[in-house]
Amino acid sequence: MTQESQNGTKAAPQDAHSGIAEPMPQDVRAGGIKPTPQDARTAQELLDFIEECPSMFHTASTIGKRLTAAGFTYLPETQPWNIEQGGTYYTTRNNSSVIAFKVGTSLDNYHFQITASHGDSPTFKIKSNAELTGPGESQRLNVEVYGGAVDYTWFDRPLGIAGRVMVKNGNRVESRLCESAEPLALIPSMPPHIQRDINQQFSPNRQVDLCPLFSAGALGKSTFDAIIADELGISESDIVARDLFLVNRQQPCIWGAAGEFASSPKFDDLACAYTALEAFLAAENDRSISVFACFDNEEVGSNTKQGAMSTLLADTLSRLNAALGHSCEDLRCAIAKSMLVSCDNAHAVNPNHPERFDEGNRVFLNRGIVVKEAANQKYCTDAFSRAAFCAICDNAEIPYQAFANRSDSPGGSTLGNLSNTQVSMHGVDVGLPQLAMHSSFETIGVRDVTLATRALKAFYNADLRIDGADSTELG
Repeated sequence: MTQESQNGTKAAPQDAHSGIAEPMPQDVRAGGIKPTPQDARTAQELLDFIEECPSMFHTASTIGKRLTAAGFTYLPETQPWNIEQGGTYYTTRNNSSVIAFKVGTSLDNYHFQITASHGDSPTFKIKSNAELTGPGESQRLNVEVYGGAVDYTWFDRPLGIAGRVMVKNGNRVESRLCESAEPLALIPSMPPHIQRDINQQFSPNRQVDLCPLFSAGALGKSTFDAIIADELGISESDIVARDLFLVNRQQPCIWGAAGEFASSPKFDDLACAYTALEAFLAAENDRSISVFACFDNEEVGSNTKQGAMSTLLADTLSRLNAALGHSCEDLRCAIAKSMLVSCDNAHAVNPNHPERFDEGNRVFLNRGIVVKEAANQKYCTDAFSRAAFCAICDNAEIPYQAFANRSDSPGGSTLGNLSNTQVSMHGVDVGLPQLAMHSSFETIGVRDVTLATRALKAFYNADLRIDGADSTELG
């Protein structure tokens, strides 16, 4: 058993399936585990990925480009699907959600092994009538919150703008990705000289305090669409509609005297989207259909046409099943033998407030992927799914941790239980441990990127043979 204790960490040797030489970590003077140079490179690759994904639309596009480069065939939802065993494919919905799959060639035990993450993060959406004029000649942006943002973390940071713009092109209206090349706005905080209680009881009013400044007067009125048009190289009159969001343009970084930490916007949930994608692309399992899903709109409840509660996963599996020549009954049997790993980050202990975390189920940075459980089933983990996932990690000698909320705190929810309302199968909730979840700048452990990727790859590589809720063979 390699499960983490609160008092130490067992270093994992090389994962037999990973193909990655995993040197043993070096001890530092405090007795902890120092990330290896390979850990740092892997974490930096995650940071590079995040910088390519300033909005959920960019995330889907970035994932799609990586899948295409890896030889995957794009299957538009609007056209018939031709699928063969041994093939690799992906589809999208709304240009903001992606599902990819690899069809095994030895499907005597026809089933699916699925990871699901999400590509959106808490931010602020720019309203259709985007500009607020004054006082004086100043221009501000009119925004509304998207998801459960920690509002005060958005103050006094360079902010860009990213998302999609619907553009006229002759008789067509087309979707264009948009990202400002430079920071365009900033939300200024109040000084204590003017607001004396700023450090005692400041609670930002989202209509008043969180309007970003984007001009002191030099731009004039009604210029926002002109700025967007200039970014896209089109005429302002060609803009029909837009889904644009604020982006924290603070540079991601690896930091700490021992290089233990990485900080960036959007670790929730791009850290899981990245590690699941890396695991999916690297895994080789001809005995199952491996599925990677990255949904939009988790931060606002998932109840959209492209969210985890939509028909997207069900539609994809149904069309895949039919294209392979299987019946509806075959699909129902396959789903009953399948497993979902819902990947969304977990709360690491904040060292300043350990009392806020359950004494027996606390998790820490750089000690491995976290298995999350809740009696109210906001996390979909149960004994069966926990046993299966942890056994896979044990077999590959990959460390993991256990998280549960305090019994007097309801905690949050994620997409596993919501997805299961559409496609019901055994599911476990996991994620990387992180600090400052939903801040505009979050923190994870550098080693956890490597450890999470290896754990998810071990899941994809496992020869799962599930017999209802009675047993599973891991192969």
